[in-house]
Amino acid sequence: MVGGSRIRQIGWALVLGVCFALLLALTFKVNAVKSDVRLAERQIIAAQQAKLMLETEFETRASQQQLSDWNAVEFGYSAPRADQYLESERQLAVLGTPRGIDAPTPVRVALNRPALEEESLFEEWMGDEGEEAPAPRRELADASGLAERLSRPTVSMSAVAEVSQ
Repeated sequence: MVGGSRIRQIGWALVLGVCFALLLALTFKVNAVKSDVRLAERQIIAAQQAKLMLETEFETRASQQQLSDWNAVEFGYSAPRADQYLESERQLAVLGTPRGIDAPTPVRVALNRPALEEESLFEEWMGDEGEEAPAPRRELADASGLAERLSRPTVSMSAVAEVSQ
Protein backbone atom coordinates (compact mmCIF):
# COMPACT_ATOMS: atom_id res chain seq x y z
CA MET A 1 0.00 0.00 0.00
CA VAL A 2 2.90 2.20 0.41
CA GLY A 3 3.42 2.19 -3.36
CA GLY A 4 -0.23 3.01 -4.04
CA SER A 5 -0.25 5.90 -1.63
CA ARG A 6 2.83 7.42 -3.27
CA ILE A 7 1.18 7.20 -6.70
CA ARG A 8 -1.96 8.73 -5.27
CA GLN A 9 0.01 11.68 -3.89
CA ILE A 10 1.69 12.27 -7.23
CA GLY A 11 -1.71 12.03 -8.97
CA TRP A 12 -3.24 14.58 -6.63
CA ALA A 13 -0.23 16.86 -7.11
CA LEU A 14 -0.64 16.59 -10.90
CA VAL A 15 -4.38 17.26 -10.66
CA LEU A 16 -3.71 20.33 -8.45
CA GLY A 17 -1.00 21.53 -10.86
CA VAL A 18 -3.36 21.19 -13.85
CA CYS A 19 -6.13 22.99 -11.94
CA PHE A 20 -3.73 25.78 -11.00
CA ALA A 21 -2.58 26.07 -14.64
CA LEU A 22 -6.21 26.19 -15.84
CA LEU A 23 -7.01 28.82 -13.17
CA LEU A 24 -4.02 30.88 -14.28
CA ALA A 25 -5.04 30.60 -17.96
CA LEU A 26 -8.63 31.51 -17.08
CA THR A 27 -7.42 34.58 -15.11
CA PHE A 28 -5.34 35.78 -18.07
CA LYS A 29 -8.31 35.24 -20.40
CA VAL A 30 -10.63 37.21 -18.07
CA ASN A 31 -8.12 40.09 -17.84
CA ALA A 32 -7.78 40.12 -21.63
CA VAL A 33 -11.57 40.29 -22.04
CA LYS A 34 -11.75 43.07 -19.40
CA SER A 35 -9.12 45.00 -21.31
CA ASP A 36 -11.09 44.58 -24.55
CA VAL A 37 -14.27 45.75 -22.78
CA ARG A 38 -12.49 48.86 -21.42
CA LEU A 39 -11.12 49.62 -24.87
CA ALA A 40 -14.59 49.26 -26.39
CA GLU A 41 -16.04 51.55 -23.67
CA ARG A 42 -13.40 54.18 -24.44
CA GLN A 43 -14.20 53.94 -28.15
CA ILE A 44 -17.93 54.31 -27.38
CA ILE A 45 -17.26 57.41 -25.26
CA ALA A 46 -15.04 58.89 -27.99
CA ALA A 47 -17.75 58.19 -30.58
CA GLN A 48 -20.38 59.83 -28.36
CA GLN A 49 -18.19 62.91 -27.92
CA ALA A 50 -17.59 63.10 -31.67
CA LYS A 51 -21.34 62.76 -32.25
CA LEU A 52 -22.04 65.56 -29.76
CA MET A 53 -19.43 67.78 -31.44
CA LEU A 54 -20.93 67.12 -34.88
CA GLU A 55 -24.45 67.81 -33.60
CA THR A 56 -23.26 71.11 -32.12
CA GLU A 57 -21.50 72.00 -35.37
CA PHE A 58 -24.64 71.15 -37.36
CA GLU A 59 -26.84 73.27 -35.08
CA THR A 60 -24.36 76.16 -35.25
CA ARG A 61 -24.23 76.09 -39.01
CA ALA A 62 -28.00 75.82 -39.20
CA SER A 63 -28.37 78.86 -36.97
CA GLN A 64 -25.80 80.73 -39.09
CA GLN A 65 -27.89 80.01 -42.15
CA GLN A 66 -30.97 81.14 -40.26
CA LEU A 67 -29.20 84.34 -39.18
CA SER A 68 -28.06 84.93 -42.74
CA ASP A 69 -31.61 84.50 -43.96
CA TRP A 70 -32.95 86.88 -41.30
CA ASN A 71 -30.28 89.45 -42.15
CA ALA A 72 -31.12 89.30 -45.83
CA VAL A 73 -34.92 89.22 -45.53
CA GLU A 74 -35.79 91.04 -42.29
CA PHE A 75 -33.01 93.58 -41.91
CA GLY A 76 -31.64 93.93 -45.43
CA TYR A 77 -28.05 93.29 -44.32
CA SER A 78 -25.48 91.94 -46.73
CA ALA A 79 -21.77 91.21 -46.71
CA PRO A 80 -19.52 94.26 -47.25
CA ARG A 81 -18.44 94.97 -50.81
CA ALA A 82 -14.95 96.00 -51.91
CA ASP A 83 -16.01 99.63 -52.48
CA GLN A 84 -17.15 99.93 -48.85
CA TYR A 85 -13.66 99.67 -47.37
CA LEU A 86 -11.82 102.88 -46.48
CA GLU A 87 -8.22 103.51 -47.40
CA SER A 88 -7.32 106.22 -44.90
CA GLU A 89 -8.39 108.10 -41.79
CA ARG A 90 -9.42 111.07 -43.91
CA GLN A 91 -12.07 109.01 -45.68
CA LEU A 92 -13.33 107.93 -42.26
CA ALA A 93 -13.40 111.54 -41.04
CA VAL A 94 -15.48 112.57 -44.05
CA LEU A 95 -18.16 110.10 -42.93
CA GLY A 96 -18.43 111.80 -39.52
CA THR A 97 -21.37 114.05 -38.78
CA PRO A 98 -21.09 117.40 -37.01
CA ARG A 99 -22.13 117.61 -33.37
CA GLY A 100 -25.84 118.11 -32.82
CA ILE A 101 -27.38 121.20 -31.24
CA ASP A 102 -28.21 119.48 -27.96
CA ALA A 103 -24.94 117.54 -27.73
CA PRO A 104 -22.83 118.15 -24.61
CA THR A 105 -19.51 119.89 -24.96
CA PRO A 106 -16.58 117.49 -25.25
CA VAL A 107 -14.03 117.19 -22.47
CA ARG A 108 -10.56 118.17 -23.60
CA VAL A 109 -7.61 116.65 -21.82
CA ALA A 110 -4.09 118.02 -21.92
CA LEU A 111 -0.90 116.56 -20.57
CA ASN A 112 0.70 118.66 -17.82
CA ARG A 113 4.29 117.85 -18.72
CA PRO A 114 7.02 120.46 -18.37
CA ALA A 115 8.74 121.51 -21.54
CA LEU A 116 12.43 120.79 -21.31
CA GLU A 117 14.80 123.24 -22.89
CA GLU A 118 15.59 121.00 -25.84
CA GLU A 119 11.88 120.31 -26.36
CA SER A 120 10.99 123.98 -26.57
CA LEU A 121 10.29 124.25 -30.31
CA PHE A 122 7.98 127.27 -30.16
CA GLU A 123 9.85 129.20 -27.49
CA GLU A 124 10.58 132.13 -29.77
CA TRP A 125 6.86 132.51 -30.57
CA MET A 126 5.64 132.05 -26.99
CA GLY A 127 7.83 134.62 -25.27
CA ASP A 128 11.31 135.85 -24.59
CA GLU A 129 14.10 133.37 -24.48
CA GLY A 130 15.53 134.92 -21.33
CA GLU A 131 12.47 134.21 -19.17
CA GLU A 132 12.74 131.40 -16.69
CA ALA A 133 10.15 128.69 -16.34
CA PRO A 134 7.86 128.87 -13.29
CA ALA A 135 9.17 127.14 -10.17
CA PRO A 136 7.16 123.86 -10.41
CA ARG A 137 8.08 123.37 -14.06
CA ARG A 138 11.74 124.03 -13.35
CA GLU A 139 11.69 121.40 -10.59
CA LEU A 140 10.08 118.83 -12.87
CA ALA A 141 12.45 119.64 -15.70
CA ASP A 142 15.40 119.08 -13.38
CA ALA A 143 14.16 115.63 -12.33
CA SER A 144 16.49 113.13 -13.95
CA GLY A 145 14.43 109.95 -13.77
CA LEU A 146 10.87 108.85 -14.18
CA ALA A 147 10.61 107.88 -10.51
CA GLU A 148 11.56 111.40 -9.42
CA ARG A 149 9.10 113.02 -11.82
CA LEU A 150 6.29 110.73 -10.66
CA SER A 151 7.05 111.31 -6.98
CA ARG A 152 6.57 115.09 -7.30
CA PRO A 153 3.00 116.40 -6.94
CA THR A 154 1.31 117.95 -9.95
CA VAL A 155 0.72 121.68 -9.98
CA SER A 156 -3.06 121.50 -10.11
CA MET A 157 -5.75 119.41 -11.69
CA SER A 158 -7.16 122.43 -13.51
CA ALA A 159 -4.10 122.39 -15.72
CA VAL A 160 -4.69 118.77 -16.67
CA ALA A 161 -8.31 118.71 -17.78
CA GLU A 162 -10.44 121.49 -19.22
CA VAL A 163 -14.02 121.50 -20.41
CA SER A 164 -14.48 123.42 -23.61
CA GLN A 165 -17.40 125.77 -23.72
